[in-house]
Amino acid sequence: MPEPCKLLIGDLFQRNAQIVPNRVAAWMGGEQFTYRELNDAGDSLAEQLYGLGIRRGDRIVSWADTSLEVLPLFVALAKLGAVFAPLNATIGDEEAKPIVRMARPKMLVADSSHIGAATAVIKQLDIPLLGHIGKGACEPSIVHLDLERPPTGEETFCDPNLEETDPHVIFFTSGSTGLPKGVILSHRANYLRTFQGVFIVEPERSVCMFPLFHMAAFTLALAAWQTQGEIAFASPTADSILAAVQDRRANRLYCIPAVWNRILASATEAWDLSSLRLLDTGTSATPVELLQALKDRFPQTSLRIYYGSSEVGAGTVLLDNDVLRKPGSVGLPSPGVELKLTDAGEICLRSSFLTDGYFDAPDITNAALRDGWFHTGDLGSLDDEGYLSIVGRAKEIIRTGGESVAPTEVEAALRNCPGVEEIAIVGMPDSQWGEIICAAVICQPDSTISLSQLQQHCDGTLAKFKKPRRLELFESFPKTPSTGQVQRTLLVENILARES
Repeated sequence: MPEPCKLLIGDLFQRNAQIVPNRVAAWMGGEQFTYRELNDAGDSLAEQLYGLGIRRGDRIVSWADTSLEVLPLFVALAKLGAVFAPLNATIGDEEAKPIVRMARPKMLVADSSHIGAATAVIKQLDIPLLGHIGKGACEPSIVHLDLERPPTGEETFCDPNLEETDPHVIFFTSGSTGLPKGVILSHRANYLRTFQGVFIVEPERSVCMFPLFHMAAFTLALAAWQTQGEIAFASPTADSILAAVQDRRANRLYCIPAVWNRILASATEAWDLSSLRLLDTGTSATPVELLQALKDRFPQTSLRIYYGSSEVGAGTVLLDNDVLRKPGSVGLPSPGVELKLTDAGEICLRSSFLTDGYFDAPDITNAALRDGWFHTGDLGSLDDEGYLSIVGRAKEIIRTGGESVAPTEVEAALRNCPGVEEIAIVGMPDSQWGEIICAAVICQPDSTISLSQLQQHCDGTLAKFKKPRRLELFESFPKTPSTGQVQRTLLVENILARES
């Protein structure tokens, strides 16, 4: 009996290059790769890296801005069985050093804008190889990875022992404090997360606003490639995204709520967006007003809300027919996913495409993965139809005077308070109450806000113990660079610094 096909990411590019060689696979700013070009460039880089001694299981850290030049490296490492580990392109060398040290890579690959910092990092950490990718010259001591060198076609770099359960990527989480964790995803996990079945209506043409160091960018790309479709990369501005939708006749667009608000505030009628069929959102609370506005502005589309993470992929989904019927919910478990709540209300998920754990962190892995269930650290509730709502983070729950308060609940009650542009609720240490609820507020232009106004706005909506007892005004909040989520721990540190 023949062995079953392995679910290997590298094979996806080989097949698409054979079936639809001239179809566009990736586009950005007028530049593009067809499937043949992307596969050939990946083969060429794989041969070059193999010649440098890169083998199955070796970790390669990539430090580069979002560009199409990153994609052949992603393809090459998948074919070699080496592990692709992208660094946040916005961090400096001091932030990069502990992450790179933790990853212990065989090679650090950087583009022209990061090669100087990368040179300093490898000297201090004694990393064997430094590679340069993209345009521009580099020092003779740096290996230039040539995307234009044609592959030999021999594929001697392929390791026949590569398994679908082998690590494919490591994504570094953007924790609010401390060293980010390295989330390990196997070939199998990434394949199953992005497989869209055999009954697709048309190839997916998707526009991606996420940078190419973020899990979501590669998940969206793989999802499009699984349909022999196209991924277009755009900066997270309304004009850039809408121009890409129009130029590429995109049928799917995923944006975080903050970016959807930018799009809705723009002159969308100036663009031809008639090709759109699927609108997706997630990563943070999605007010029903935003959902209604999207339904009104794009009536030809279906709208979906996803809840998940690098560790679990798409854990739940709220489909179009439920987004207005179930405001505040993130839906039902995605296909192939099981969900349960612990007695404390923590959301736990189980599926065939979970992370294998955190790199070189067995204690943290064992705490998060128990009996096959991933403990998310999020607190949730289920309604009588089994739909999930997120009520907060286990570590973010504010305990004040013996009562527990979810910051997201208070934020939802105050989001529409006159004068409030943006709000984040945090717990501040207090000798009498343990913690008090503090409202961090960014005011609307030419507006002011007072604590009494916030408290009055909560009347009839929140219990007295849930109302803010303190107000702090900000011009901006510390946020994760790729998803725009407020980093509450850093926000508390900023407030405490004001007291010193």
